[in-house]
This record gives sequence, C-alpha cells and structure tokens, in this order.
Amino acid sequence: METVPSSDTYDVIVLGGALSGAATATLLMRHNPGIRVLIIERTERLGRRVGEATVEVSAYFMGRVLGLTRYLNENHICKQGLRFWFKNDEVENISQASELGAKYQVRLPSYQLDRQTFDEEVLRRAGESGAEILRPAVIRNVDLAAGGHQSVEIKHDGAIRMLKARWVVDASGVAALLARKNGWWVRNDEHPTAAAWSRWKGLKDWDGRELAEKYPEWAKYCDGVRGTATNHIIGDGWWSWWIPLKGGDTSVGVVFDQRIVEWKEGGKVAERLKDFLMEHPVARELLADATYDEEDVHWRRNLAYYSTTFAGDGFVLVGDAAAFMDPFYSPGMDWISFSTTSAAHLITRQRKGEAVAPLVERHNRDFATCHRRWFESVYKDKYHYMGEYDLMSLAFRLDLSLYYWGVVVPPFSDGELALTMPPFSPPSGKLFSALMSCYNRRFAAIAKRRRKHGLLGRTNKEMRCLLSGFTLERKDMFRLFGMLFDWLKLELREGFYTWFSPDEDEPMTSPVKREVRA
Repeated sequence: METVPSSDTYDVIVLGGALSGAATATLLMRHNPGIRVLIIERTERLGRRVGEATVEVSAYFMGRVLGLTRYLNENHICKQGLRFWFKNDEVENISQASELGAKYQVRLPSYQLDRQTFDEEVLRRAGESGAEILRPAVIRNVDLAAGGHQSVEIKHDGAIRMLKARWVVDASGVAALLARKNGWWVRNDEHPTAAAWSRWKGLKDWDGRELAEKYPEWAKYCDGVRGTATNHIIGDGWWSWWIPLKGGDTSVGVVFDQRIVEWKEGGKVAERLKDFLMEHPVARELLADATYDEEDVHWRRNLAYYSTTFAGDGFVLVGDAAAFMDPFYSPGMDWISFSTTSAAHLITRQRKGEAVAPLVERHNRDFATCHRRWFESVYKDKYHYMGEYDLMSLAFRLDLSLYYWGVVVPPFSDGELALTMPPFSPPSGKLFSALMSCYNRRFAAIAKRRRKHGLLGRTNKEMRCLLSGFTLERKDMFRLFGMLFDWLKLELREGFYTWFSPDEDEPMTSPVKREVRA
C-alpha cells in the first residue's frame, strides 16, 4: 500500500506506520480538516510484534475512539482478563498450582490481537481518512527546527528525498529515532529486565476435554473461559505470557529480572525458552506436544527505557518511541492510547492558534511525571514478589481496583478528552502513586526477607483467588478498603520483621541468581 505524495511539504510527517503512528494520523485527520499528513513506513508489510494483549483503556481507545469494535470482534479474540499460575517444589501438575484470576467472564471488552493484521488495518484506515502513506522508505535523518519546518531525509525507490513539515511525530517504536539521535534516550537501570518470545502451535486447550477429564475438579473451579485470558505462568523473578491469537497460534514469552534470573548463552533461543518453561508444571502440561515457529523467535535485553523529552515546538514522541516500562499488565497499549491522543491534541491546539510553549511544557511535565510514577507504583522491584501467590494476589487486587478507579473510569465517563490526561499526572495522581508505591515497596521487602530465609512459595500450592470482576459502578470502588485491611493484616503477621531492617527494604543489587538452563 502506497499513496504517492503530491509534494514534499506537509503539515505533519509521522515516522512509522504501525499502531501508534497510524492512530495519531487518524486523529489528526479527524480533528483538522484539510491537514496534510504523511506516514513514512520502512516495511512493505508490517511484521508480527509483541503487544498483542489489550486492557480496558486501550480497548476503549481502539473500539470507541478509533471505531474498530466490529473489526476487532470479527477478526481477533475477545480477551477474558488476566490469569496467573504459581508453583513451588511440591506442585506436580496444573491442578495443584495456585491460581489467581477471574471466576466469570469479564465485564468490559478487551482483545488478544494479531498485531500484524491489526496494525495493517489501522494503517489502511488512516490512508482512507486522507493520510498519505509512503512505503517502503528508509528514514536517513531528521533535523529539528523549533517553530519552523522540520526536515526529514528519506530513501525511497533508490532515490534520496528531502521532506519538510511543521510537525514530526516519532512513532518509530523501540528504534526511538528522535530520542536516540538527540541524546534523550535513557536506559532504566532500576528495572533490568530481559525477554525471549516466540509463536507456538499445538498447545493443549486450557478449556478442552483432555485437561477437564484429567483434572475434573480443577476444571470446575472456573465458570468462565481460561484459555482466552492472558495467562501468566510465574516463578521467582520471572513470568511468562500465553496469548492466544486468531488462527490457532499462541504467543509465548518469558520476561525476567536479570538481578534474580540468569539467562545462559548458547543454543537456539526458542529451545532455551522451552527448556526453561518446562521446569514449571503448568507450562510442561501445555507445551508437551507444541512446536514453535523458527522464523518468529526473538530475544531482547534491558527492556525498560524512556526519553527525557517527549515533545518540543515541532515534534512529539508517541508509543514506544517515547518510553517502554514492562509488558506485565500490558501497559504498552494504554501508553499508546494516552500518548497518541495527547500528541494529536497538542498539534491540533497549536494549529488553532494557541501558544505552543505552554502546551509543550505541560506535555513534557505530564508525561515525565506519568512515566516515573507509573514505574514506581507498579513495576519497581515487583519481580521480587510476583512469584509469591499470596503477595501477588493482594497486589493484583489492589492494582486492579486502583486501575479501574483512577484510569478506566475517566474515558468511559468523559470520552476521548480523558486520554489527554495520562495516569498519575493530575494532582490526584500523586496520592494514588504514593499509595501504590508504598504497598509495592512493602511487598518487595517481605519477599526479599522470605528469599533470604528460604521461605518463598509457601502458599503457591492448591490455593485459588477467583475474582467476580470489576464494573464501573461506584460501589465496586469501595472494595479497595477491604484490600487495604488485608494489607494491614499482612504487615502485622509478617511485614513487621522488615520495618526496622533497612538491608531487606533496599533494592537487591547482587542476589544469588537462578540460572536458566540451556
């Protein structure tokens, strides 16, 4: 797909045609009749990528803002929430693993996406809305000029071309073209995670007759569907995602904290991935006869990074080009929802005559605050306790309750404009961030003490926390207070051991690592 540009000067040039770029272009076309937008995409056809799972806010953005609900229902899988599986040395099979997740079907829509077909559809619709699309084209250089025309040098059809625009939107993903070129890109050394992933065929059906006949009592515990959830199979310092895709493939990946788990080098990545997962009885049950796609295997160290600058007079960063925290809880799609909506809003307001300096200052302030508080509230040192059923069950219920209260309700109540206010950035975000950072830090301290004294995994066998689900009704928000009482009981029962032990409350820097077998 290519729409040949009619000239070399545009109002906006978007660097990257996947979801974040195509969505930004779509919103710009919608809110600025007559605007000239060019999307530059380096590939002839977009490839598969991670980020297949959506959650409530990103599903709202894709369905109600981009207008893709019918397409999503017809071409992708409706997701049934999040589910977690834990083990200790006594767990021998899937029925004995402690389980955390939904008991019934979910209340709000979300989806499991084949990102290749989904992103192509969003890009196609951006073209239909009036954006010009140039592909395949290589971006050779971008020169920024505050308040003037930005210059973008590309190579297309063997020729070098120089394009100009008032605005450049960097939607280049992990390539992060502007952040790396201008020295804004920073690796988050507080969160040294790495990941390996692939696509698989032939996994056992979570909800099929084989497992139901083998473990009849286990099958009865859940009244909903387990298989179309994002299943998380979890160990000490690591977790894995299991995401079903339309057509029968399953995306399977492992993410681990490099301070706790050591990934041994040598051999095929997918084989090491499978060997590692086979140590967990739940994964072993599912993977027994599965095969992986040898052409679709990936490995990446040091996942977390961010840009110190998110916008300027003439440019704005969206999606993974601006920052990436962690795939746990699938925040990347929410980040795309907030960053693309805010980018289009920023450019639209400048085009309507508002002074650009205050807009840029607020955009940078809000997204810098959002990113830092989001990371500290949800992810910092979480890998120390995510393998503990009791700690993770309480953290998940707290996280989910506060996500609904502070993040999900606003767009459903106030519409698209709520997506221009990223999480944790308003004044109220400081209170929520302080609360979440506190219990996240405390659970990590408790888990570190357990690890130090050989007490990990005591509740990881034959325990179940099956939730009835959340709604947007105000009464559901008051469930938070019961969870806070559970936290208090945990502190009085066990947490007090770490109240006056600063060594156990500090981030671990040199633990004994668990090796991943090659």
